[in-house]
This record gives sequence, structure tokens and C-alpha cells, in this order.
Amino acid sequence: MSGFEFIFSLFGLILGLALAEGLGGLARALKASHRVRIGWPTALLGLFVSCDVVTFWMYGWAVRDALPLNWPVLFCGFIVTAIYFVAASLIFPDDPEGWSDLGAHFDQHRRKVIGGVFLCNVALMGVVIWLGGLPAPTSLRAVIIAWSFFPVALLAIAAKDRRVVVGCLVWLIALYPLSAVWH
Repeated sequence: MSGFEFIFSLFGLILGLALAEGLGGLARALKASHRVRIGWPTALLGLFVSCDVVTFWMYGWAVRDALPLNWPVLFCGFIVTAIYFVAASLIFPDDPEGWSDLGAHFDQHRRKVIGGVFLCNVALMGVVIWLGGLPAPTSLRAVIIAWSFFPVALLAIAAKDRRVVVGCLVWLIALYPLSAVWH
């Protein structure tokens, strides 16, 4: 077993649990959809977190040969993946039938969820800088895909108007497929 396989057995497990937690919350909300309205904001938040978890998983693979097997890497990786798990668990309420509209739940937890994902991406950027230096915004693609994430996520955290937050989530979600097709 390589060092990466050892490290990623923990990271992959927690990231997989984060995805399962988000999907489980969605399943519970869908089962209760005859009594509770899910709404676009909550659905977009769930999609955003899921896309980011999968992207983080892909970045883990990309840096597999450069990550040393040591306590700081393992512990920091645990912290980041634990934040993803907690963020995913806050998207949907444990008892969706206790809410008539998940919009109120969204308003109560979205800052924590988006803030957690923001912190995970700051940590990822820190690892990228640690392994290879600061990526330069040398192209329009880099500015839009890599660098627009941070101010838009901060705006989504700070905004009071749900429409602004939804607009930010749409932008952030659009970055994932855009990065796949724009090379």
C-alpha cells in the first residue's frame, strides 16, 4: 500500500460519507415532499456541496504523488474532510416534516455550509501553493474558474438577500461543468 492509498483511505471514507449524508438528507426531504416544500435554494446548496466534494476528491488524486505521508497531512486532511461532512449534514434538516418550507432551514444554515466549503477550498489552495507555488491568474479561464470562486462564495456568505445567495450558488455550480469543457 502506498502512502497515498493509506492517506486517502481515510479521506475517501469521510468524503464518501459526506456525499451519503447529503444524499440521505435529500432522500428524506423527497419522502416528505407531500408535506414540505424543498425549494430551489436548498436544492442548489445541496448540488453545490456535492460538486465541490467530488472536485476535492479529484484534486486529491491529482496531488497523490506529491503528498507526504505524515501526521500534519493526515490530520489536516481529516479536518478538511470533516468540515465537508458537517457542511453536507447541515443542508437538509434531520426531520424535514418539522418544516413547512425548507427555505427557513436554508436561511438558518447556509452561511455555515457555504463557509465550510469556502474553508475547504482555502485549505486546498494552501496545499496547491505549498506543493507548487501560487497559481497565477494568467488567463481568462484561470480568473473565471479558479479565482472567481472565492469572492462569489464570500458574497454568498455575507448577503442578506436570498436572491443574491441563489445567484451566487448558480454561478458557483456553473464553474464545475465550465471547468470540464473549457481547457
